[in-house]
Amino acid sequence: MQETILRALAKSEQYQEDTNLKAWAFSILRNMFLEQTRRRKKEQEVLECYASNASLQAASQPSGPDRQALHDLDEMLWKISPLLREALVLIGAQGMSYEEAALVCNASVGTMKTRVSRARSELMKLSS
Repeated sequence: MQETILRALAKSEQYQEDTNLKAWAFSILRNMFLEQTRRRKKEQEVLECYASNASLQAASQPSGPDRQALHDLDEMLWKISPLLREALVLIGAQGMSYEEAALVCNASVGTMKTRVSRARSELMKLSS
């Protein structure tokens, strides 16, 4: 509800006086719900794609130290928080720009940069 009010205030210039304020606010709330649903679906698709690609590529992975390093990285990725992992996968593995990832996550660009930075820091802590 708070997010609805914040968005309504931010877009107050779009409100037309002859429209119902309650209906306009519910439209904002409905659109936020749909955005979140689409985002969750996209996140699930990315994670499923990652999981299927990891199992398919396991056979073609290099052997020896390189394979072990990739396995360790995969394990460490699942040890960090989902928000940090999502940001790192979208930016690093999927090759999205910070702006694109911010749209997917419904967050600001600065938030995405912070999440990626924290994710990298967490991975460095886990690797040592």
